[in-house]
Amino acid sequence: MARIGIIGAGAIGGVAASLLQSTGRHELVLCLRRKPREIVVESDAGSRRIEAEILVEPQGAKPVDWVLIATKAYDAEGAARWLDGLCATGAPVAVLQNGVEHRERFAPYIAKERIVPVIVDCPAERSSSAAGDRILQRGPMSLRVPESGLGRDFVELFAGSDADAAAVEDWTTVAWRKLCFNAVGALPALLLKPAGVLREEAIGEVALEMLRECIAVGRAEGAELPDSFAGEVLAACRRGNPDSINSLHADRLAGRPMETAARNGAIVRKGREHGIPTPANAMAVALLEEMAKG
Repeated sequence: MARIGIIGAGAIGGVAASLLQSTGRHELVLCLRRKPREIVVESDAGSRRIEAEILVEPQGAKPVDWVLIATKAYDAEGAARWLDGLCATGAPVAVLQNGVEHRERFAPYIAKERIVPVIVDCPAERSSSAAGDRILQRGPMSLRVPESGLGRDFVELFAGSDADAAAVEDWTTVAWRKLCFNAVGALPALLLKPAGVLREEAIGEVALEMLRECIAVGRAEGAELPDSFAGEVLAACRRGNPDSINSLHADRLAGRPMETAARNGAIVRKGREHGIPTPANAMAVALLEEMAKG
């Protein structure tokens, strides 16, 4: 049994909490901005009400065995406020966020060797009302961590649940493959149109340029990405639900901060480090950041 602190209980944090609870082996502590009346996760397996200690102030946080950070990537500073209390006895920290810079993001707050970067793939969405928070999990949760002692320990937390959790030798490739899919999500967010806009020929060409840049930078970072992967990503996006709205798009619609810096911004930053031009992604970043000012 482990005592697990989860910082953030949006769609990803809520689903992770539900899966950990399903094992019947853990004590959960949810660290949130506010205390909801209840949190319920609905999936094909049924509905599960999250049973956990809920904290809204970091001052009340006691040491735990593991910390899972499931906030948006831009809120590292806010999430880090909880770490002094939760990690007082050396708990490792799993970062369940978008992008490829999980360790860099939290290195100012905790030793890098205690950080476990996690690539998450899970179709889920949260809605809030006076009755409580509802999270709709539309598919299985995939969790990939680097092969290591801590990575294997993280996977073991989910043993007995429906999570597809695994430690992998080539985490860099997994991370950059996911970032390729995230990168093209900037186009629907810019156009304020659902994913079906990627089926348009001209928009598809722009998406391919963004993907080729991401692949080139990913290779420089050590990822194994063939030239053909750009076309595979676009084809997969076009096969998806044309009415779907990605998280970047949803955040822009709601007037919330966007994860631009962690997604397309990471491609641009890493590209500069390696001397690789990334004009398509740089334009997307500039436009989204300017729009966010409004």
